[in-house]
Amino acid sequence: MTFSVSSMTASLKKVAVLQPNKSLKNADPGKWHYGPLFDPSQIEKNHSNFVQILKDSGAEILWIPEGDLAIADSIFTYDASLMTPFGAILMSPGKLLRRGEQNIHKKFYKELNIPIIGQVGNGGLAEAGDTLWLDNKTLIIGRGFRTNPAGIQQIKEILSPKNITIHIFDLPTYSGESSCLHLMSLISLVDFRSALVFKPLLPVSLLELLIEKQFSLIEAPVLEFERSNTLSTNVLATSPGKCIMLDSVPNTLLALEKHGIQVKVFNGDSLCIGCEGGPTCLTRPILREQ
Repeated sequence: MTFSVSSMTASLKKVAVLQPNKSLKNADPGKWHYGPLFDPSQIEKNHSNFVQILKDSGAEILWIPEGDLAIADSIFTYDASLMTPFGAILMSPGKLLRRGEQNIHKKFYKELNIPIIGQVGNGGLAEAGDTLWLDNKTLIIGRGFRTNPAGIQQIKEILSPKNITIHIFDLPTYSGESSCLHLMSLISLVDFRSALVFKPLLPVSLLELLIEKQFSLIEAPVLEFERSNTLSTNVLATSPGKCIMLDSVPNTLLALEKHGIQVKVFNGDSLCIGCEGGPTCLTRPILREQ
């Protein structure tokens, strides 16, 4: 198998990433809604350290060619497409400056002969950061500023005939439309039945579903969630119980370790907190195997 993803925690075998590009290094922070920690001189180091941890975990790195679309956020490869066991779904980013980013992924998948099973469009908006595989037959989707009802309906039309159950949850407004609050800003799965969550903003119905599915919930500390611009909860599982996260949220790290989660950390504040995208956002998982 060259592709298949229906889990957030199964062993990450193949993952697509994109090099920091000129558009990112020369980005206008005001235009792209980047924060004060954004430091172009540190971005390549941040990214290379993260990629090395991915390699050390045993994942094969697949580099996505950027093309010439001049999209600074394209380094956050998670959002523009969603991988499934059946092939890729091309998304339609809700952030105006990211419109068309899915075409980078489209070309990449065609070069790898990975099937594209559908595409969000015709007024539909969706970013994969608002999706999460709860198990191999259950996808949850957050309805927010980046993902609208039309986009969600199109994803349902693609996956429901394939016996994938989809649950939809409204996301909180939190910091407003200009900020990036994805579903995955509030929850990261760190083991088959363990989740790091920011409980104060978690939709009640999602909390109830997690309890029904017998998930163990690890609560992210409030202060670090706020100081990190929601990035403390953005944790990437490379295999069950093994994760990668930022090194600037020590209390969140401690909470994970107390629950037996093994964590590798990297300094990514300039890239991740500065640009509103964490370690999960920097990856497009292509193949996860149980």
